Amino acid sequence: MTTSLSATEAATRILIVEDEPAIADTLAFALAGEGYSTEWRSLGREALAAVNDGGFDLVILDVGLPDIGGFDVCRELRRHSDVPVIFLTARSDEIDRIVGLELGADDYVAKPFSPREVVSRVRAILRRLRPRGGAHDAHGAANPFTVDADGARIAYCGTWLSLTRYEYGLLATLADHPGRIFSRAQLMARVWQDAGESLERTVDAHVKTLRAKLREVAGDDPIETHRGLGYSLRRDLRRDASAPR
Repeated sequence: MTTSLSATEAATRILIVEDEPAIADTLAFALAGEGYSTEWRSLGREALAAVNDGGFDLVILDVGLPDIGGFDVCRELRRHSDVPVIFLTARSDEIDRIVGLELGADDYVAKPFSPREVVSRVRAILRRLRPRGGAHDAHGAANPFTVDADGARIAYCGTWLSLTRYEYGLLATLADHPGRIFSRAQLMARVWQDAGESLERTVDAHVKTLRAKLREVAGDDPIETHRGLGYSLRRDLRRDASAPR
């Protein structure tokens, strides 16, 4: 179950971990309506493997899975990942909510639930966690990128870039995770709707044009190539992050 990306949410992928197909379908449909891309796993161990492979921005996790419980899945995730987690559960007892939140979940939704409410909570968590222009990275450096997801545009060092749909998707993905290496396959899965019919060298071609546009603004570009691995955005970005003009 995979839905296509919209231009405004091209960098966002959500993993739905739910053993009831009807519930998973309902969530995927609601999220797709907001432009999010989703994948579905029905087992906890499958979910752990998927997150380990990388590329997800948020996990919607059912507590009552048939193989290992959602609490155990979250506990294992938190050993190596800080991906946001929203729990789904048929249990509404306060103690269950407390346990879930103390394990590191970001939110907790009891069944039956409104799909619109879940989408609203997803949007709120992602908005809170994603920095915009003028923010600072983990090392205190000014972030030179301003990502306007609603307008599907990005500014670099205060200048709005003229980007194609795919260039926007690539740069938004890299800018959201400075220092993280994305393989060509991961970038294609996030950005290209028809990734199965595209070639990975398509990513190289778009990165090349992106670099040219970034150099026009600042004289250099922060995209790094990792031979045999993929691409990343330099973590130590310290250029002026003035307001876009």
